[in-house]
Amino acid sequence: MSVPTSPPADLPAALPLVSVVIPLYNDARTLPACLEAVAAQTYPNVEIVVVDDASTDDSARIAERYPCRLIRQETNSGPAETRNRGAREARGEIVFFLDADVGLSPTSVASAVEQLAADPQVGSVCGITDKHPLLPTTRVGDYRILQSYYWRISSEGTVTPWFSALAAIRRALFLESGGLNPALRQTEEIDFGVRLSATHRIELSSQVVGRHNDEEQLSGLVRKLFRRARLRVPLYVDHRGFMRGFETRSRAVAALAAAGAVASLPLALLSPRALPATAALAAGAVLADRGFHAFLVRERGVGTAVAYTALHFAAGAAVTAGAAVGAGQWLLSPEFRSLYRRQAAAAASTDAATTDAPAGRP
Repeated sequence: MSVPTSPPADLPAALPLVSVVIPLYNDARTLPACLEAVAAQTYPNVEIVVVDDASTDDSARIAERYPCRLIRQETNSGPAETRNRGAREARGEIVFFLDADVGLSPTSVASAVEQLAADPQVGSVCGITDKHPLLPTTRVGDYRILQSYYWRISSEGTVTPWFSALAAIRRALFLESGGLNPALRQTEEIDFGVRLSATHRIELSSQVVGRHNDEEQLSGLVRKLFRRARLRVPLYVDHRGFMRGFETRSRAVAALAAAGAVASLPLALLSPRALPATAALAAGAVLADRGFHAFLVRERGVGTAVAYTALHFAAGAAVTAGAAVGAGQWLLSPEFRSLYRRQAAAAASTDAATTDAPAGRP
């Protein structure tokens, strides 16, 4: 491998140094492919900064085999602080955040740098995860990868969400924007996207792409979707709407209809009179998200598409249930209503107290 840990001396000044910051927590399986893909980038002025968030597997030892700067955190601090630490330690003018389960296409860094340079109002360029996995995966993992790809490619352009798994941003802007809220261990990237979008555009670009691995078991996927939907409720209420350009009305309708179909299925099995209502809800869910279902048929054939539609219904039901629980919690809990405001204030207080701390300390 030939990735330098510091900029080569003979590069023209027009090529800014890019720090690829990789947060790491128990990613031993995918990390080699991730680091090798960074090594294959066509952009020549790159450093790799790996921040190990107190992994309990061999992740850190694997990272030591590669030409990167490895930063070890003594205690697990969560993804927000791990990325913040990487940005503080980075030497580059541009930080390219990359999850350890993502393998970049060779021209991704170069494309992100070009797009940032072309328009100062573009605050961050986020990438699109490919429709093929980084490593072999399960049927659930394959469905999730296809779903993530389709929703992102069909949302290409200006968006509100910030996709921290594949995101390039000027380091100064990231730090000036306050970075990610370390008090949040979920939805911290959505919170940052809302804040960044108030002053700069976030562009979702198909020129920045990486293969990745996602949740591979249905139980893990359902838990993740439920938890994220619940935790987003107070943020959406504070900002009076969903995330622009990604969470569309038709997708919300599809999730609601899918949840209704799943919830009414036991009744339909017990009473044939309820079957038409369940079928109507299922048809409505497919119709509202028909582009995705047609995409499944094209990519995997009718049989697999039917199986993946069942997984999609389960995902929609998890999102709807999470949002419903979150709405109830928002009504009953003042602490939950002020979740983002309270934690943002706590994070700001912590930042102020540690302004003079050495850059290398968490």
